[in-house]
Amino acid sequence: MMAADSDPESEVFEITDFTTASEWERFVSRVEEVLNDWKLIGNNSSKPPEKGEYTSGTWEEKTQDINFADFKFSVTHHCLKQESEEGEGKEEPEEDAFPTAMQDLLCMNNDFPPRAHCLVRWYGMREFVVISPGANCEAVISESKCNLLLSSISISLANTGCQVPMFVQIQQKWRRMYHGECQGLGVRTDFEMVHLRKVPSQYNHLSGLLDIFKSKIGCPLTPLPPINIAIRFTYVLQDWQQYSWPQQPPDFDALLGGEVGGVEFGKLPFGACEDPISELHLATTWPHLTEGIVVDNDVYSDLDPLQAPHWSVRVRKADSPTCLLGDFLTEFFKLCSKKESTEEILGRGPVEDEGKDDISHALSKLTEPTAVPIPKLSVSNMVHSARKRIRRHRRVDESPLSNDVLNSILLYLFPDAAIDKSSSENSESKASQLNTDGKPEEKESDDYNLYNQLKSAPSDSLTYRLALCVCLVNFYHGGVRAVAHLWQEFVLEMRYRWENNYLVYGLASGSPDLRCCLLHQKLQMLNCCIERKRARDDGRKTAEGGKERERGRERKVSGATGTENGRLGPESAEMGREVSPGKSWDSWSDSEGEDEFFECLSDTEEMKEAGSTDGEKGGAKVAKPDGRLHPHGKLTLLNSQEPLYIPVTQEPAPMTEDLLEEQSEVLAKLGTSAEGAHLRARMQSACLLSDMESFKAANPGCTLEDFVRWYSPRDYVEEEVVDENGDTVVRGDLSARMKIPGNMWMEAWATAKTTPARRQRRLFDDTKEAEKVLHYLAVQKPADLTRHLLPCILHAAILKEKEEESVEDILSVRKAIQQATSHASKLLRHPSPDYKKLEDVITQLIAVETVIARSRSLKAKFGIGKAEQGDNAEDLERFVSSLLEEPEVSVIGAGRGPAGSIIHKLFVSAQRLADYSSDEAALLAPLDEDTGRGGGADDKKPMGGASVPDFPPPAGREILLRTCVPRPAPYSKALPQRLFCVLMREDFRLAGAFSSDTSFF
Repeated sequence: MMAADSDPESEVFEITDFTTASEWERFVSRVEEVLNDWKLIGNNSSKPPEKGEYTSGTWEEKTQDINFADFKFSVTHHCLKQESEEGEGKEEPEEDAFPTAMQDLLCMNNDFPPRAHCLVRWYGMREFVVISPGANCEAVISESKCNLLLSSISISLANTGCQVPMFVQIQQKWRRMYHGECQGLGVRTDFEMVHLRKVPSQYNHLSGLLDIFKSKIGCPLTPLPPINIAIRFTYVLQDWQQYSWPQQPPDFDALLGGEVGGVEFGKLPFGACEDPISELHLATTWPHLTEGIVVDNDVYSDLDPLQAPHWSVRVRKADSPTCLLGDFLTEFFKLCSKKESTEEILGRGPVEDEGKDDISHALSKLTEPTAVPIPKLSVSNMVHSARKRIRRHRRVDESPLSNDVLNSILLYLFPDAAIDKSSSENSESKASQLNTDGKPEEKESDDYNLYNQLKSAPSDSLTYRLALCVCLVNFYHGGVRAVAHLWQEFVLEMRYRWENNYLVYGLASGSPDLRCCLLHQKLQMLNCCIERKRARDDGRKTAEGGKERERGRERKVSGATGTENGRLGPESAEMGREVSPGKSWDSWSDSEGEDEFFECLSDTEEMKEAGSTDGEKGGAKVAKPDGRLHPHGKLTLLNSQEPLYIPVTQEPAPMTEDLLEEQSEVLAKLGTSAEGAHLRARMQSACLLSDMESFKAANPGCTLEDFVRWYSPRDYVEEEVVDENGDTVVRGDLSARMKIPGNMWMEAWATAKTTPARRQRRLFDDTKEAEKVLHYLAVQKPADLTRHLLPCILHAAILKEKEEESVEDILSVRKAIQQATSHASKLLRHPSPDYKKLEDVITQLIAVETVIARSRSLKAKFGIGKAEQGDNAEDLERFVSSLLEEPEVSVIGAGRGPAGSIIHKLFVSAQRLADYSSDEAALLAPLDEDTGRGGGADDKKPMGGASVPDFPPPAGREILLRTCVPRPAPYSKALPQRLFCVLMREDFRLAGAFSSDTSFF
């Protein structure tokens, strides 16, 4: 003291401030803050949980990170969400009520929940908090650290008055070791665990575990209150023996042999290549036993699984089994990332040498004499020229696809080739019948229209069948080389058909369908070209007249929309050409004015037509009407009483989406200047000019007003006026839009010549367009082809899965297919789909296939669909579908029910197989099949195997011991005590919850 007095400064300097919080105190304080934030203070007692609620109910989780110095922990609150908690208020007044967790220790409604947190299974609690080391932190292993954590939570619980149990995770994470505590008013429960790799022999049965439990609770009462026991033994079945996997392998001979006619090419395979159900776990449960009722020690056991009052089953599914459809899709999808072109894959082949020649001499081909059409068209004829060319460059044995396979594919793709071409008319009608594919009634179904959603192609179209062939060839017949070979043959076939005027089989007629994939549109475009060329070459004006008549009717209706009839005329080729504003209308056309682009008939036909027109007209000499279709209602020309005739007009050029896009880009690039706008209007009006010329030819002496009355009625405004004589008359005039000076319509009308459609330059140059399509097809790499066809393959896969699901009838699968379809639809509608996301769609489809395969596997194992099931068939079907959907399914009637007796026999068969050598097992297996089916569940011993037990030793044993005794003194409160024991071959765990009275001890 003296020293302190004499030198007060030194004393002050040495004072330690004990009020500064240490890291440990801060940690405790943070834990308390979290408990307060989550409002886990006080006793939220509620009614006992319902039976099975732990599995069926929803569990909520909240997590927050806290630090102990620089060591990160995460605190997680697990809680079962309970809907009705009205009884809460009534229970509040009981001051000395046990915490909810302590009541749950004794509740028997949720023993052995099939799907729950391990602490829920071991301690039966519905709410608890866990503190575990953070994601990248090492485990808490040293004893002093474990004790520090335990004392931290003990202080936090005491300070806050929280009655929710708290656990800390210690030791390595895989060991799932938790110690914890729960505090109530005057009571406390300690949660402790033991975890060993081997089961000690003295505790390998119920009597040894009972000894542990009794010694641990150390109850001072002499007649010990009864201990409640629940036992579950789990048996694993891995060897299904004769219940082999029922998947039929694809018929490879049929696929390879050409004589089958390629029927197999139209089918995608389906199903798993291995059993998708790897194990069956049978849990036999004795839910309510008391000590003395059952004997289980190291010498003898009463616990016979067949006598267990409750059986439940779960199946272990094979991890991603190999599935045929999934493999097909995956391999096909891999082609998308290939970089090589067809020539690089096949070597310097015909495409490189002759393909270039074809394209560069496209125009010279027009002047050459056309090939004489072969009267009998067959597969061998069709591929004859291709064969010769390929053999020139490559030895036959080097071809990736054999002739048989190739002919089968071509016959499947082009069935019209097999028709006897004795007469062209007959073959046309047959081909058109084939084109409908014999499924007219299905055209309206949702499945048929699925191509609209997926932007693929109709399921009876050539494009769809080509996709199936490419997929099959890729998988079975040589991968990318075979695909390149097939595509080369396909392109040669397309050129052959164009040059010989044969329509491409399996495509809907008319303009390209923009709802389909681009490849399908290109093939339709080729067909359009062939149709136009045929109409010209054969001089078949009758058929064309019918189409144009129809077109005229459409014109009349669509004219009501105004704005240049809403038609985009010339295709992209003419768009790119620079046109000066000064150019006159008559010089505007898509051709360079070569005569070969006129729609001319032969002279005799022309004379006939002229004669017939003269006959109708009465032989008007001055301006002969030409190219009339039919009168337009009762309308007459404004300047004369002649009826107004609808002319025969040219059809606008069909366009594929890439051409439309190209055209719109060109139009957009013209900008907003007056000159640009003028040019844009001209480009869009090529069709308008053609129609004006046709109209002038059909109606000599007509005016622009007459044309507008037919073409765009909205632009001819009629109103009632009173004339000089006082009579009410109807007068018509052009709309304000039409009267604008320099109006496109007026300009076009002034320059339009009087020319019927057949004498006009063509709006659609089929020769040029066909060559463009053929060139487009020829330069496609296998990867490009795959991308084009991917929507069709996804479409086919979805249809296949729908078909397979309809047999199985699984609700979850139906929903999954819908989800996959809508997912794919969103991705494929995009101009350039995200291929990474499309891979997810394939994963979804594989998951669906796996579930259907599992269903089939289980149905085969439980004999569903076999006649001998009789009355139990419905119960078994329900049981099997539950096994797929639920984590664990109760077996009605346990070992003596219909499902139970089948499970029993499965185990018996597996046991006999395990007991005998493989040769003997093979001899005994059929015997078991015969005897096993007839016998009941009581036939414990199979024939010829009296010493073999029906069941193997249990793979896992769980024993749950509970009682309510006063601890630590005889006069303490009677409190719940619980011990959960897990005994497995390499795992022994005791999870104990021991409560003690902290008021009277």
